[in-house]
Amino acid sequence: MKTAMFSILLSFGSNLGNRQKTLKDAWHILGQTDCMRTVRLSPFYETEPVGGPEGQPLYINAAGIVQTTMTPMQLLNVLQKIEAGFGRVRNERWGARTLDIDILLYEDHIIDLPALTIPHKEMLHRQFVLVPAIDIAGDWIHPITAQRLCEIKVNKVNKAAGSRVLCHHKNDSNAAATSSGASSNTR
Repeated sequence: MKTAMFSILLSFGSNLGNRQKTLKDAWHILGQTDCMRTVRLSPFYETEPVGGPEGQPLYINAAGIVQTTMTPMQLLNVLQKIEAGFGRVRNERWGARTLDIDILLYEDHIIDLPALTIPHKEMLHRQFVLVPAIDIAGDWIHPITAQRLCEIKVNKVNKAAGSRVLCHHKNDSNAAATSSGASSNTR
C-alpha cells in the first residue's frame, strides 16, 4: 500500500553566519531526509529584522515546498534537529539565529497545540514570510481565511517593501512542480 504524501509550505530565515549557504544547505538536507521530497524553493530575500533585540543583522528569507509522509509533529522534530545542526540556539524570542525553519501550511490542516500551530500564526502579518510563499505557492488556500495566499495583503502592500531579491534558484529535477500542482490545498 502506498503511503500518502502531504504537501507542506515552509519558511526559512537566517541572519547569522553565511546566510545564503545555510539556507541552501538546509534545503539540501531536507531533500536527503527519509520520507521527504523537496519540490520548490523561492528566491532569497534580504530583509530587515522584525521584532526582537535592536542591532540584529539583516535576514535572508525564503519559502519552500516539500512533500512528506511525516505527521506534523514528526516534521517539526526533524526541522528542529536540522536547525540545531546549524547551531540554532533558542535563548531569546525573535533573536538572531543561524537558521529558522517554520511550518507555514500543512495542506489544509488546522493544528493548535502548545508546541505547534498550523497555519503559522504570524504568517499573514509578515511580508518576509508571505512574499516568498506567494512566489511559489500563491494559489494555495489559507485554511482559516479561505483566501489564496496571493490575495492576502500585508499592511496593504503585497510586495516585499524594503527587501531585495538576492538570487533566483535554478529548479532541479525535484522542483519541476508548480505551486498550482503541488498541493491539494489549491483551487
